[in-house]
Amino acid sequence: MPDSGSPLVLARGLTKRFDDFVAVDAIDVHVEPGETFGFLGPNGAGKSSTMRMVGCVSTPTAGTLRIFGLDPQTDGHLIRARLGVVPQEDSLDTELSVRDNLVIYGRYFGISRATLRDRAASLLDFVQLIDRADSRVDPLSGGMKRRLTIARALINEPDMLLLDEPTTGLDPQARHLVWERLYRLKQRGVTQVLTTHYMDEAERLCDRLVIMDGGRVVDEGSPRDLIARHAPREVVEVRYHDDVEMNLALAPVRDRAPRVELLADRALLYTDDGDAAVNALHSDGYRPESVLVRRSTLEDVFLILTGRTLED
Repeated sequence: MPDSGSPLVLARGLTKRFDDFVAVDAIDVHVEPGETFGFLGPNGAGKSSTMRMVGCVSTPTAGTLRIFGLDPQTDGHLIRARLGVVPQEDSLDTELSVRDNLVIYGRYFGISRATLRDRAASLLDFVQLIDRADSRVDPLSGGMKRRLTIARALINEPDMLLLDEPTTGLDPQARHLVWERLYRLKQRGVTQVLTTHYMDEAERLCDRLVIMDGGRVVDEGSPRDLIARHAPREVVEVRYHDDVEMNLALAPVRDRAPRVELLADRALLYTDDGDAAVNALHSDGYRPESVLVRRSTLEDVFLILTGRTLED
């Protein structure tokens, strides 16, 4: 077992290839005890391939990987016993009750039935499913199934929780409830490693993250540090009737904005003074259909670093 101050995950030159395709390209990553660490990037960036190596279900092609100070290739069973895993797709037994999904899963870790009954009750209360304990899983909503999957991942009281896109496909209300449960786990000191392509999710949950694209790490830091490092203070989102009018209207402000991005439905003006940019937009008489001045976000950082949106 590593010293208490040692990283729980330490990767150096970590690489994963599938024949000629390089899914993960020599990345360096470390995860400290108690932090929430994120892999942020579009589909195909290498996030899930990295997570599978950390979870000891995929063998690295090259590089060094240590989990809890152990080598996944020789100590995989010891590492997996200390992990809680929330996969992209829920793998619940839909024919069993909500409670039995936890109890039966917990038996794989050699936990006694008496202990599991107590833990299951506590975890179902934690994820707000205690009133559905005797219900079958099949009719549960997507948000309920996701919360049950998180509860199941905690049944062995893991030292680290791996969450692969934990809120994909959930409605806003369900997403916020999952976020709140994950934040409570963080308050309890549970180390979390998550992948996501949702900007607001990463910004809300992560202490530190890496932005991945094409299997490589583009940059690393806290959400606040990444925004301060790469994006001006404000962004003006503006829409015009057509592209011709937009290009004419933007001409006076191009010198005022360090960066201008033209998207399919709007233009983004990155600037330290959004109000001044808006005033300049009106100087030649072109009236935009809509204008929004907002603070820079992680999505803006990704756009600046990669030149495209996460949905591309």
